[in-house]
Amino acid sequence: MSTENQTPQDLQDLEIKDAHVIFDPVWEDLEEEFGRENLNFPKEIILLGGAPGSGKGTQTKFIMNARGLTCPPIVVSDLLVTPEAQKIKDQGGMVGDKEVIGILLRKLLEEQFRDGALLDGFPRTRVQVECLKLLVNEINRLHTEFQDTPKAIYFRRPTIHAMVLFVSEHTSIERQIRRGIEVSLHNQDVMETGVGEIIEQRSTDLSDEYASRRYQVFKEQTWDALQSLKELYHYHFVNAEGPIKEVEENILEEISYQSSLELDPRTYDRLRPIPLAEEIILHARQELVKRLDSYELNHKELFKKVVDLIQTKFMPIIKRHALSGRASVNSEDPTLDDTLALSMLIDIFSERGFNAVVDKRLHETPEFVDANGNISSRKKTVYRIQIHFKGSQIRRG
Repeated sequence: MSTENQTPQDLQDLEIKDAHVIFDPVWEDLEEEFGRENLNFPKEIILLGGAPGSGKGTQTKFIMNARGLTCPPIVVSDLLVTPEAQKIKDQGGMVGDKEVIGILLRKLLEEQFRDGALLDGFPRTRVQVECLKLLVNEINRLHTEFQDTPKAIYFRRPTIHAMVLFVSEHTSIERQIRRGIEVSLHNQDVMETGVGEIIEQRSTDLSDEYASRRYQVFKEQTWDALQSLKELYHYHFVNAEGPIKEVEENILEEISYQSSLELDPRTYDRLRPIPLAEEIILHARQELVKRLDSYELNHKELFKKVVDLIQTKFMPIIKRHALSGRASVNSEDPTLDDTLALSMLIDIFSERGFNAVVDKRLHETPEFVDANGNISSRKKTVYRIQIHFKGSQIRRG
């Protein structure tokens, strides 16, 4: 049957069949070589794709730092020059999808990728997407198989992020040519000075026509594969047109941690009764406003006394410690003997951007001893208030 007469369903069935032909023997080899109990794949896999000139190389380290990954990225195109790939070539073989999948899966089994891995340039085709789906299915089977065993921690349910950095054709061509000029100047400087290393020059970075063709190949071959991930995994479409800082902000917005999506369901259910910090903060702010207004409406005289106390006794000391952002005030003012006054004091400081902690201490001072040897003491209450705030940012050295 010619591909011209095939329906989308026919093509999808063919892709699934081809994926099984590629993936199944690779998986069987892994089970035989390592044993199922040692097939420990990453908890998190980030699939990084993007148009030429979209800044994948520039943003890789930032993305990994944002997700807390300390391992090196796996650049799939580099797998073609690994010792494993060279061995296949030396034996007269070709490094096709099956061989790349085999090398890639073995790479993912390395201990350094246990918590997560970033794959630069995978998947590029629909067949590779199907291979990825088969891999995730197998990892989920392993998770189910080992979840109630001592090895469960090595078989966590995987989190898959597909991140696509996108730029227009105009921007892509402009950046490719600019990169070509920068590489040419760098290499020329290295040859003249003998300092540094020569960087490989891409032929597509030297011609508008070739740069445009490379972009079109991406749109025709890789774009469809990346789009198909949208229905499968956490999909992040990032506008990479702007300056680096702006793109980084777009990336952070896309890949911020979400416990409901990433934790094992059992772990999430265990933690869910504990509220999120932002929920507490929002609720606390609303309650603070309500309390302050109630002080003014229902306890006006006491509220005024506390405000005056802060203004006359506390603020002069706080201002003297403005550089450090930390002040300690001791007070014996009887106003604070009212527990409501202490609550007012803490709330007032909070509303003004300070963090106040009150320590109440009872001091006894001996005054005299009677004829029977009994000691009489004078008791006083001292309130020690620790006040923290953002200090001055001054240059030192």
